[in-house]
Amino acid sequence: MADGHAGKARMASLRRRRVGAWRLEARRGESGRLSVRSAGVHHVDLVVSSITRSLPFYTDLLGPIGYTRVGEVEGERGETIWYLSGPGTSIGLRESQSDQSHDRYAVGLHHLAFEAESRAQVDEIGDRLRTQGVELESEPQEYTYQPGYYAVFFFDPDGIKLEIVYVPGLVAA
Repeated sequence: MADGHAGKARMASLRRRRVGAWRLEARRGESGRLSVRSAGVHHVDLVVSSITRSLPFYTDLLGPIGYTRVGEVEGERGETIWYLSGPGTSIGLRESQSDQSHDRYAVGLHHLAFEAESRAQVDEIGDRLRTQGVELESEPQEYTYQPGYYAVFFFDPDGIKLEIVYVPGLVAA
């Protein structure tokens, strides 16, 4: 772990990097919508306690926001990883191989946010989650993180915190 001074210097260096250093590529996806691809996150794998329970949860949740392709690959331990592919990234689901539960305040993932196309879509997903009995951390509402930041926070079947967010100007429509 870096000492305080070195850590602050590293953070200052990261803040100085220009946005222009990111490679952005606009293209029309299968749906005909314009999407922006960055050289950012390719995929994130989540470990769940039950694929039988979690795969339907995530396909239902993510389908309306463009994660419509589902495929499977073999993991490094021979396990099946289910990938839900969407706008520029994929979410992998693999079944747990230990008995430990998720703690978002331990080292690891705190929460995962998915981008919606509009405030109305955030509201629609919030309504659907509520109807399905999914535990909401908060109702859809505006937050002060940045202007227009509108989100709903909730938990998946294993207690992993998720977010559906809309920020004006970020979605290429």
